[in-house]
Amino acid sequence: MTADHTEGTRFVQTTLKIIGGKWKLLILWHLKDGKKRFSELKRLIPEVTEKMLIQQLRELERDEIVDRNVQSDVPLRVEYSFTAYGESLMPVFNLLCEWGQKHVKRMEH
Repeated sequence: MTADHTEGTRFVQTTLKIIGGKWKLLILWHLKDGKKRFSELKRLIPEVTEKMLIQQLRELERDEIVDRNVQSDVPLRVEYSFTAYGESLMPVFNLLCEWGQKHVKRMEH
């Protein structure tokens, strides 16, 4: 195995650690169009449990991909959005979407 191959594997593993998993990509996909409240995300991804959504959002916040903005309105209002760093993932999402679209068309034939 070459050094480039080993290093590439490490980079892919790092990326998957940050955005991999069943729910993170869907959460990020829904945030691409702007801020969302927790309840909006829960409605957009009804299959995810509340506990799992909280956990995934916390991990994305910890990794500085998502920003959590708490507004002291009554009732308390929490909004999630991409950080500037998180927005650097946009080209990746666009490529994943394009690939998925091509794959669906290919499988329909």
